[in-house]
Amino acid sequence: MAGNRKLGRPTAHRIAMLRGMVTLLLENGKIETTYARAKELSAVADKMITLGKTNTLASRREALGYITKEDVVKKLFDEIAPKYASRNGGYTQVYKLGPRRGDAAEMALIKLVD
Repeated sequence: MAGNRKLGRPTAHRIAMLRGMVTLLLENGKIETTYARAKELSAVADKMITLGKTNTLASRREALGYITKEDVVKKLFDEIAPKYASRNGGYTQVYKLGPRRGDAAEMALIKLVD
């Protein structure tokens, strides 16, 4: 469901990581991670919010198949998606924070647009 960045992970690990990160982003509204992961996460999160705007049983089941917590899916369909009803994409913003102290990886903050 994501783009084509491999992020140094095997396929199953990468998909599981993105599923967890999307769940946390929708639950908390923002996440601090590396810049490459944030860019990849942005695409997946936008697809989930677009799915939430449809608000059919099929789209809810598809979201439940990807997002790991049921209460986050409920929040997506009841609170998050209606907030972006008049917006066509671009639901997340990625801010660069600078290098991480340990390995100098470029860090970023990804958050939902207000």
